[in-house]
Amino acid sequence: MAQGLYRAIWRWHFHAGLIVLPVLALMAVTGALYLYKPEIEALVYPVHVQQQDGQSLLSPSHIISIVERYAGSKPTQLLRPASDTESWRVTTRAADGQTIVYFVDAFDGRILGQMRNGGLMQLVRDLHSLALTGPVGNRLVEVVAGWAILLCLTGLYLRWPRRGRPALAVRGRPSGRLFWRDLHGTLGFASALVILFLAVTGMPWTDVWGGELRAVIAANGAGRPPMKVNPWAPAAKQALPWTLREGGATAGASGDIGVDAVVRIAARRGLSSGYQLFLPASPGAPYLVSAIATRADAARAITIAAADGAVVQDADWRQFGIGAKAVEWGVATHMGQQYGEANRLLMLAGCLCLLALCLTAPLLWWKRGLGAPPPAQPGALRMVAGMMLALGLLFPLTGLSMVAALTGEWLVGRIRRAWFIFGPGRTMGGA
Repeated sequence: MAQGLYRAIWRWHFHAGLIVLPVLALMAVTGALYLYKPEIEALVYPVHVQQQDGQSLLSPSHIISIVERYAGSKPTQLLRPASDTESWRVTTRAADGQTIVYFVDAFDGRILGQMRNGGLMQLVRDLHSLALTGPVGNRLVEVVAGWAILLCLTGLYLRWPRRGRPALAVRGRPSGRLFWRDLHGTLGFASALVILFLAVTGMPWTDVWGGELRAVIAANGAGRPPMKVNPWAPAAKQALPWTLREGGATAGASGDIGVDAVVRIAARRGLSSGYQLFLPASPGAPYLVSAIATRADAARAITIAAADGAVVQDADWRQFGIGAKAVEWGVATHMGQQYGEANRLLMLAGCLCLLALCLTAPLLWWKRGLGAPPPAQPGALRMVAGMMLALGLLFPLTGLSMVAALTGEWLVGRIRRAWFIFGPGRTMGGA
C-alpha cells in the first residue's frame, strides 16, 4: 500500500505542476521584483532629492496648489515620505480617468517628473495578481495558490528521507535524469515551507477566499474596529491595512479646515511624516491620513472631519482582534517587510527557488520521455483523492478545480480500460 500511495501522490504532484506551472513562474518573477519596489522606483523615477543648506519644507497646501496649477486638475492625495531626502508625491485624476502621480521637491516646489496609473511597479503588481484580466484573474490566483499548497505537501512527502535516498542531495551529471530529479527534489524540499507560507499568506488578497476570511474574522469579533473610510477613493483602501479596507464614511457638516490644519492634527497624534493624506472628494467627506507602514504593528489610520478637525477615528494595531493581527502579520511578512532585510531575503529565496522548480520540472519531464508517472492502485488513488478534496474544502475554488481534475482522471481511466477490452482486434470474448 505504501508503494501505491507513493505512486498516487507522485502522479498528482506531476499533474498539479502541469496545471499551474506557467502561472507560478510568473508569480515567482513578479513577486521577486515587487520585494524591491522602493529600489526599482528610485531607479526609474525621481524619488531622491538634494536638500540645500538652510532650506525648509514647503507647506502641504503650497505643494498641492503647485501641482493643481501645473496639472490643471484637482489633487486627490498627498504622500509625504518618512525621509526628507525623498520627493513628495501628489496624485491627480486626469480627464480620461488615469491617475497621475507628480514627484515634487518639497524644498523648492519643482515638479521633478510624473508616473501614470501606478507606473512600472503597479504593472508588476497587476501581473503578480493577474489583475489585468479582472475578476477572472483574481479567481485564477486563488486556484493556483491552492494547487501550490498541494504541490508543497506532496513534494515534501515524495522527497522525505527514505532508506538510501537523502532529501538534500544532488547526484549524477547534468546529462542524466538523476541529476535533474535530485536538483528538483532538493530545491523543493529546502524551500517547501517558504513557498507554502507564500501561498497561504497570499490568499487574503483573493476575492472569494479572502472575502470569506474577512467575514469569518468579523463574525467572531476577531477583526478590525469599524472603519470610516472614504468610499470614493479605491486608492485609499489600497493604502490602508488589509483589515481596514471595508466600510464607508458618513457625510459630515460642510466646511473645510484645510490640509495644513489636518497635517498639524495628525502630527500632534504622532504621525508627522511617512503618511498618505487623502483629500475629501465631496462636501462633508472626511480627510484620511494613513501611515506608510512596513511592519504590521505600525498600521495606523486617522479619520479627520473636514468641517471642524474633529478626529472621527484613530485606528491602530492595538485595536485589532487576533484574527486581523494574524492576517496583517502574514501580509507584511509575505511582502518581506515585517522583519527587515532578513525577511526580504528569505522571501526572495522562496521566489527564486519556486522559479527554479518551474524551470527544472519540464526538464525532468523531458528526461523521462514526456511520459506521466504510472497509475497507482484504485485504493491508493481514492485515498489521495480524499486528501485532495479535504484541502478543497478549505479553498473552495481550488476544490472545484480538483473535482474537475479528478473527474478527468477517472474518465481517462475508463476510456483506457474500455480501449483495452474493446480495442481493435479484441472482442467481448477476448479472442
